[in-house]
Amino acid sequence: MSEHPHVEPAVPQMSGPRLTDFAAALAFPLDPFQQDACRALEDGHSVLVCAPTGAGKTVVGEFAVYLALQAGTKCFYTTPIKALSNQKYADLCARHGKAAVGLLTGDQSINADAPVVVMTTEVLRNMIYASSSSLIGLTHVVMDEVHFLADRFRGAVWEEVILHLPEDVRLASLSATVSNAEEFGEWMTTVRGDTTVVVDEVRPIPLHQHMMVGPRIYDLFDTTAEPADLPRRERRRGIVVNPELLAAVRRRLTADGADRWQGRGGRGFGSRNFRPLPRPDVITRLDRDGLLPAITFVFSRAGCDAAVLQCLRSGLHLTTEQEAAEIGRIVDEHTRELPRADLEVLGYSTWRTALERGIAAHHAGMLPAFRHTVEELFVRGLVRAVFATETLALGINMPARSVVLEKLVKYNGETHAELTPGEYTQLTGRAGRRGIDIEGHAVVLWQPGVEPATVAGLASTRTFPLRSSFRPSYNMAVNLIDAVGVERSRALLEMSFAQFQADKSVVGLTRGIERNEATLAKLRDELGGADSEILDYLTLRADLTAAEREHERRGRQDRRQEAVASLVVLRPGDIVAVPAGKHSGLAVVVTADQDAVDPRPQVVTPDGWSGRLSAGDFPAPAQLLGRLRLPRHVDHRTGRGRRDIASALRSKGLSAPRRPKRGKSKAHNREIDGLRRRLRSHPAHDRPDLESLTRLGERYHRLLRETQQQRRRAEATTDSLARTFERIVALLTERGYLTGGDDPETTDAGDRLARVYAEADLLVAECLRHRIWAGLSPAELAAVASSVIYESRTDDVISVRGPTGPSRTALAETIRMCDTLRADEVRHRLPPTREPDLGFVTAAFTWANSGSLTDALIAADTAGRELSPGDFVRWCRQLIDLLDQVRTCTDDPELARTAGRAVGAIRRGVVAIDPTAE
Repeated sequence: MSEHPHVEPAVPQMSGPRLTDFAAALAFPLDPFQQDACRALEDGHSVLVCAPTGAGKTVVGEFAVYLALQAGTKCFYTTPIKALSNQKYADLCARHGKAAVGLLTGDQSINADAPVVVMTTEVLRNMIYASSSSLIGLTHVVMDEVHFLADRFRGAVWEEVILHLPEDVRLASLSATVSNAEEFGEWMTTVRGDTTVVVDEVRPIPLHQHMMVGPRIYDLFDTTAEPADLPRRERRRGIVVNPELLAAVRRRLTADGADRWQGRGGRGFGSRNFRPLPRPDVITRLDRDGLLPAITFVFSRAGCDAAVLQCLRSGLHLTTEQEAAEIGRIVDEHTRELPRADLEVLGYSTWRTALERGIAAHHAGMLPAFRHTVEELFVRGLVRAVFATETLALGINMPARSVVLEKLVKYNGETHAELTPGEYTQLTGRAGRRGIDIEGHAVVLWQPGVEPATVAGLASTRTFPLRSSFRPSYNMAVNLIDAVGVERSRALLEMSFAQFQADKSVVGLTRGIERNEATLAKLRDELGGADSEILDYLTLRADLTAAEREHERRGRQDRRQEAVASLVVLRPGDIVAVPAGKHSGLAVVVTADQDAVDPRPQVVTPDGWSGRLSAGDFPAPAQLLGRLRLPRHVDHRTGRGRRDIASALRSKGLSAPRRPKRGKSKAHNREIDGLRRRLRSHPAHDRPDLESLTRLGERYHRLLRETQQQRRRAEATTDSLARTFERIVALLTERGYLTGGDDPETTDAGDRLARVYAEADLLVAECLRHRIWAGLSPAELAAVASSVIYESRTDDVISVRGPTGPSRTALAETIRMCDTLRADEVRHRLPPTREPDLGFVTAAFTWANSGSLTDALIAADTAGRELSPGDFVRWCRQLIDLLDQVRTCTDDPELARTAGRAVGAIRRGVVAIDPTAE
């Protein structure tokens, strides 16, 4: 389906000389949606294209490039991640020649003045704020994967770019299929002018859905049956699940001796004897059915690596001798720059053997050179079975004949959650290679708890709304104010897609308020009118109930504050009594937590359990019972470490005191006592019909409270972004980054903050302003700076000390600065800055001191942070980005030189190798 709010209806033949010439040079005919979108671009409109994975959206982006080249102007091609930028750069170089194409990704700059430059979206955002001369002559910007603006961490960048690009620049925005494309297009039209929305929901390669039960593969749907032929629970939105599949599942459950099972997506097996089909057997079955090459999504890096090892141990071979030799040649080409000494720690031998057999893993923990090799071999058809995490689904050009899902749950960074229909569609969208396959196949592996009806629901749902994640940041605030002033900044925020969606939600709230007001008027009439005696009495009664609840709430709050105060002062070695929770009894503190809002000290109990306690475990303040002398380096992560601490605690011979009973407060609340007296003396207190009227009055006041809440939500939603912006301005003014007054301007410190784009931007700026990072060596600076960008994959708190005296001091001061900043943020009701994470400090220091990759990974492991080679390279490159920002924005010449030397010390070996440069 295509929709054209601003363009004449499509005509069958190609129109426009540019489009005709462009299409003539292609090796394939343009699909109707591609013609529609390209025609809109040639007619001078911006365009939003929403189409399934593999449908050919990038052709529209390439036409924007073609238009700019033909007109002698510039086109920027933006992507959400560096890997996609590298891939697109290679594609455009092959099409237009290296002289016409450049690449900017933060850590790479190739031919930056070319008429066509591929870049990450962050780079374009930074160019806009810096008023870069590179924007002169820019006529087109391609925003690939624009639906990434829903990303809660980096999505705001897309909206910043859309809002701030010069008005005469045409946008070619390419998105996966979303159900609110028209809403997004309406907003684009509001802020950018004429925007044509083109939506295509037809996959170019049909996708067939299957489930694999044991060694057999069944179709998921029965396309011949009518829904009425099956029981209601086995129907899904008019789509019938294959009865043969349902019968096979029932037989398997019976054969396995299954108990009643619960849960979805494979969580909580109910079968006592269930054993999943071994992965090599799954691949063999797919091969026998002609369904290779296949990508199996495992959702775990360790699971991907384990799957490859299983296939190797089984003796599985998917290649011929000639193919294995060709694979070996390509592997040699891609890895010739790797230091030979690092090959063992990289697992090179096992990786190469698997590739030569046609098997590979693909995940972010792999070295970039290894990942790129896998991608090239897979596209060439030489690797036929890849076990991947979901990161592969984000735009990487690795289509397969089949996609296999082992489970329907994945870890989202906080918890294990079921796949959404959008995620399911994104993953299975890899199935079906255009120009090679006539159809693609999605295969879900059955296990107890994975119901066919659930899979059918995922496969048939087509509602994937795009939600804005836009929020103002410190860096954004100073850049906006410096560029357009505070009033215009506020107006721009109000033009964001986030505010656009919020304002639409207010319309629904307002309608609800109007309906409630009408009902309230009727209820008032039934109670005798607004001035009636009974309504006055019932209002008094509602006030009493509210006052009693508030009194109880304040009591709970006071008790919590007392508990928080008692937890904040605890130190390692303190023995406390835990009065409540499943770990009540004795505990010894091993890691203190001085968070003034929600302290969660890490403890070990006499039975060897280690975890964090919170104020909720202490209905009464924590009681200090004694002290335990802890080892100098506490290691509660290992079983042995916990057992040693628990044994020492038991040897103390202490016992937890009885939990004190919490008596009711005898203090009377004057307000409550007064309301009770007024109620008893009220003329309506003894009315015979009071009970029935009370029920009516409760309904009235319940609806009244709901309406008041809706009104507050509407008011808060209307200017939520503006309020956050005002709080940010207040904090920045207080800390000297903005001048005071009604029309603040950036100070020198604010100008430097404007050039810091790290997540912890204000913390970095404060460390530079207060000279916390001054006087360090390059390796020490790298170690300390890593603490503000690194983020552990686990929540374990591990005590890490800086490798040298100066680095320890700088780290302590950085943490102290963060604590004061977080306190100010809480006071201003702003989200607190993420605390420094010291898990990469020793690895960064070792590497920057010319240590080997092996030494750096061992250093990380010694500090309690096991790092994969891929993660190590990724964090090193993010550290280079930050150090480059430090170099350019500090007013300390010596620190700038040190940052430059630190960049050089890190950008070497595996970190410097660009796998896309061949």
